[in-house]
Amino acid sequence: MAVQYIEAKNVNLTFTPPNRMPVTALQGFDVAVGEGEFVSIVGPSGCGKSTFLNVLLGLIKPNSGEMAINGNPVSGPGRDRAMVFQEFGLLPWRTVLDNIGLAPELRGVGKRQRRALCQSFIDMVGLSGFEAHYPHELSGGMKQRVGIARALVSDPDVLLMDEPFAALDAQTRDIMQAELLRIWQEAKKTVLFVTHQIEEAVYLSDRVIVMTKRPGRTKTIIDIPLKRPRDYEMRVTPEFNELKLRIWNELKDEIDTQGGPQL
Repeated sequence: MAVQYIEAKNVNLTFTPPNRMPVTALQGFDVAVGEGEFVSIVGPSGCGKSTFLNVLLGLIKPNSGEMAINGNPVSGPGRDRAMVFQEFGLLPWRTVLDNIGLAPELRGVGKRQRRALCQSFIDMVGLSGFEAHYPHELSGGMKQRVGIARALVSDPDVLLMDEPFAALDAQTRDIMQAELLRIWQEAKKTVLFVTHQIEEAVYLSDRVIVMTKRPGRTKTIIDIPLKRPRDYEMRVTPEFNELKLRIWNELKDEIDTQGGPQL
């Protein structure tokens, strides 16, 4: 395995809202991600997957535990991390170029340098020609490309992705998964990706972390030894489906299966 780039050991987090019972979201949660790896986290709804990303992003302080990125303890937000959210969160009055360039603008980067920087990421995510478009003029997949470019423009070491394709239709989601792999290989970032879809996790990842139901803990870690680059057709191979089944078998005891599995 590559040198550990993200390390979280024995992370514990309990929410204590006023006038309500405490809720333990994470209990003894461990994560280790090598530099340049693509690792997905799957688990039942409410198990703390998204909460952990916010902890790692530095937005939520855990009650206890150790977290480090490249050996540096996580004590708050930092430019070494960026998040792509499920909700697009684009500013409707700003163009594609200006939405992507918001963070550099806030850092005081000059307009000419900012435009050149943003253009390189616009090209990377496949939005050339749409620089002057506004969010209401874009499809869902295009909006999420803006979100990915907006996260990458600050050149983070770690890209955190919280179900970024959940709001997309099935066809667009498949296209965006393939595009994400292309972007990841080009940008060479370490990715921690949260999803409810087992197939998505298998297709994208080097390894998949399966979490228990709340309070969330690491139940098992499954290697995905599928060759790269990956194509859509590999989803119908016996090897791919065996990995899906293995993850489902680990996950099914942790969720209410009355609605059926999200394979």
